[in-house]
Amino acid sequence: MYRLGIDVGGTNTDAVLLDESLRVVAMVKKPTSDDVQQGIVDAAQEVLDMAGIDRSRIGQAMLGTTQCTNAIVERKNLAPIAVLRIGAPATVGIPPMTDWAEDIKKTVVAEAIIGGGCEHDGKELAPLDEEAARKFFASLAGRVESVAISSVFSPVRNDHEVRAAKICREVLGDDIHVSISSEIGSMGLVERENATILNSALYKVASRFTTGFARSLTALGATEADIYLSQNDGTLMTMEHAQRYPILTIACGPTNSIRGASYLSRRQDALIIDVGGTTTDLGVIINGFPRESGVAATIGGVRTNFRMPDVLTIGLGGGSIVRLRDDGTVTVGPDSVGSAITEKALIFGGDTITATDIAVRLGMYDLGDKTRVAGISDSLAQKALAVIRELIEDALDAMKVSSADVDVILVGGGSIILPEKLAGAKSVSKPQLFGTANAIGAAISKVSGTYEKLIDYNKIPREEALARAKEEAIQAAVAAGAARETVEIVEVEDVPLAYYAGNTNRVKIKAAGDLAT
Repeated sequence: MYRLGIDVGGTNTDAVLLDESLRVVAMVKKPTSDDVQQGIVDAAQEVLDMAGIDRSRIGQAMLGTTQCTNAIVERKNLAPIAVLRIGAPATVGIPPMTDWAEDIKKTVVAEAIIGGGCEHDGKELAPLDEEAARKFFASLAGRVESVAISSVFSPVRNDHEVRAAKICREVLGDDIHVSISSEIGSMGLVERENATILNSALYKVASRFTTGFARSLTALGATEADIYLSQNDGTLMTMEHAQRYPILTIACGPTNSIRGASYLSRRQDALIIDVGGTTTDLGVIINGFPRESGVAATIGGVRTNFRMPDVLTIGLGGGSIVRLRDDGTVTVGPDSVGSAITEKALIFGGDTITATDIAVRLGMYDLGDKTRVAGISDSLAQKALAVIRELIEDALDAMKVSSADVDVILVGGGSIILPEKLAGAKSVSKPQLFGTANAIGAAISKVSGTYEKLIDYNKIPREEALARAKEEAIQAAVAAGAARETVEIVEVEDVPLAYYAGNTNRVKIKAAGDLAT
């Protein structure tokens, strides 16, 4: 059986086909079109035509897409939703969406705060006001198809959220899409609630692109393929899981590149630099998985606290525009010709000097018609390369956790613009197939499960608590589609919380395994 991997970037859409031994059979790179869905179909069509295989032998198809991110940033196709917060009277001082911009805030057509929730130690703050919940849900009939429910300290105890979700379905029917915050974010009511609201608003977007992808595969003859979506921790989730938690697809592109770089280079620990047409993403691979960010993430102006990869993005890419100023200095980017590089770059017959033109002029890579960049002076080319080097080396230093040099892996089609040696790097390598590392990362990713709770070791002995947590993480990975015999624990966090009562610790366990076939 074969695997089809597709990753949609801002500049290019890449597709690869892998055989049973995870060897690349065929790959294509196409400019990302305004119609993202059609661009995915075109890339899949081309890579399958190139391979010339029996399409019924495609067992899995993996997609990494920017559509949820774009929907939030562009304020397009977001579903009208309602928000119920469980936390009165303690949380009424700061209502939902207090700091949201008006253009995205209008996505929420109704909101309410009712009694309930718990304290930080799990004690009930107030009984859940079921009557108020029923009344609120009844007022939503015919107005929304998706509801976000949050509760104060729900990561500690989520029974009020679960009960409210059940009441919601009793009142509005089983077809209503319900997001509860304890399944989305971590500690921090406002940020967790924000992430839950966005998850609910993305309901229709996710449903549209997942079902559209499934229909497209059927039309292409890949009728036996199981469909998976890339999520932002470097693992995969089923189509049904993606429809329930679409927010987890946000920032999956950089993590696909990080996973692909690790696979291609056979390195489990390194700093990854992924250079696209417009931007460069820097991330860190630890034990084969992307390092997670420890700070809140802002998405489209909305502050959230669900898991996100630790990625630094700078405005440098293969299509970055190079300019010579009147004072003799040279700038590179942050503006770019993007997906129009094959029309506007000098080496392709255009009239714009790009970073790729500089790389060809200096003999760093052979691409296009190099005679068209012969007129670029050596002084201009060297100054541009110095700017590129400085931008990358500064970003590299920002991602390092110590002054020690690190191994660096370069991937992405735009990585041809980077020099072979960088200050702060112990080694710089560029694996074969570097240009499609993102699609390869999507195709070879594992399936994961995560357990995260606050546990008081005075109530449950530490060893017993960790054993239970590991088993629950493994079960979550299996439920997500992993073969149990391949699942292993890949991350353990056990952090004491001095400001909590008793011997309370934040326990986070992550398990991952290969796709079950």
